[in-house]
Amino acid sequence: MASHNDLGKFGEGLAKDYVLGKGFSLLHRNWVHASCEIDLIASKAGVLHFIEVKTRRSTTFGFPEESVDIKKFRNIQKAASKFLYLHPEWKLIQFDILSILLVNDRAPEYFYIEDVYLT
Repeated sequence: MASHNDLGKFGEGLAKDYVLGKGFSLLHRNWVHASCEIDLIASKAGVLHFIEVKTRRSTTFGFPEESVDIKKFRNIQKAASKFLYLHPEWKLIQFDILSILLVNDRAPEYFYIEDVYLT
């Protein structure tokens, strides 16, 4: 497996622990529809959260959250639409980004962006 895939999986593990620590209930990890994936699907206070996780080891190429572009966001929306078709009981939803920066041996830096919408 490529090192960026290892970093992504590691980041998703950190993200899972982060959202659980913030009081979310984790429903799914790496939920896939066709070629579109949602990293985490969680709920809190009756709201369903589709969470995209981005992890980087430096800011040389920008902050992790900056890599979520319109194409990526549309793929997440496409997968979310399928999830909602299968689970119509969810009425309140939002799309979030959890950015994780891992620099050297420092503690991970988390930046949680709620209710994202890209056009």
